[in-house]
Amino acid sequence: MKKHLFNLKYIVLGTIISLTSCVSNSLPEVGDLEDFTSPTPFFNLTDVTSSEFDCDDVELWAKYEYNFQAGSNLAVNGTNYEWTVTPSDGVTFVNKDLPILHQSIKAERATATAFEEQIAKLEFKLPCESNPDKVVVIQAEIDALKVELAAAEAAITDEVLENIANLETSITELDDATLQDQELIFSFPSPGVYTVSLTVTDNLGKSESTEKLITVNQAVPTIAVPEIGEPGFEDNSLFDGSGDGRDSWRAPSSSKWGSVFQINTKTIGTLPEGTQAAKFPADGSRALYQEIEVTPGATYVLTYFSAFNMNNLGEITISILKPTTDSHEEAQLTENIVASRTDNSIGRVVNVFKKHAITFEAGDNESVIIYGRNSGDESRLDSFDIIVKQ
Repeated sequence: MKKHLFNLKYIVLGTIISLTSCVSNSLPEVGDLEDFTSPTPFFNLTDVTSSEFDCDDVELWAKYEYNFQAGSNLAVNGTNYEWTVTPSDGVTFVNKDLPILHQSIKAERATATAFEEQIAKLEFKLPCESNPDKVVVIQAEIDALKVELAAAEAAITDEVLENIANLETSITELDDATLQDQELIFSFPSPGVYTVSLTVTDNLGKSESTEKLITVNQAVPTIAVPEIGEPGFEDNSLFDGSGDGRDSWRAPSSSKWGSVFQINTKTIGTLPEGTQAAKFPADGSRALYQEIEVTPGATYVLTYFSAFNMNNLGEITISILKPTTDSHEEAQLTENIVASRTDNSIGRVVNVFKKHAITFEAGDNESVIIYGRNSGDESRLDSFDIIVKQ
């Protein structure tokens, strides 16, 4: 039996070899079939537009730039790329490596770059500041930063200087971007609608195209984040290093709004921020009041922390009021309330702070009032913050 199986194995092997020997690429109509598959092109883009506006939101300059990256299906490799853009007047192209090289130079001199950026922000802010006391403080900060910048530049080593020189040489030697690059940056002359198309040709000479409508939007000013004075109620936290933690929160009239809150001091690490919190006695006689600037039409998120003493059922209300609101009584009227939140002591733990948030729209207002009042139980507030909702 084993002998018969052994013979059968060799008969099958011999048959396979025989059949294989009959195949020849030289025979007519035998061999690889022609590839009729065309490439499937696609491209991705990233908006890298940059701009700058002055204090009055007047555009100083804008670069309407988009990074384009081409590709094709994995089965067929694109070997040639061809971009077109309509309208093309004024459209220029930037080598994709140029921003990377500029960023690399900044990274080499990171410490000096950080000081330069801080100085630039303050110098931009300086002409916008109307408070002469703040102008003095800002100028002093600029002068101090310039001293630190000079020291940072003097500390740059020869090795770093050589690296920077090499990077600058690489910039001068960069090839100009062309419409045949797989990846490049389009710099559009102005906002508008542009048609960008991509043609991919594979290594067999087959081509296919795709196109997209690209809407380049007008650059708009960055919405400024409102400034809240003494947000954590800490001593000496005003712009000039002064303040008792409450100076920014005093209402224009205590008879209309209530007396300013007290300060509660705890050891470091006990409070959400610092060592001081705003304290509101259980009788509800104390108030928190601060008017802040906002940008009309913008949406904001105000956050803060509250805690209760847990001796009685207590409540604390934080309201965002229209700037025309003139008293505690008017602060209760619906027409004056932009947004409001009330929290109570039910389910809370004594002196354990909980974070809250209020989202509000500025509407037509150029400023709003942050107003707080409690009742029933001794309450505390700490660590106010505000962001622009994107």
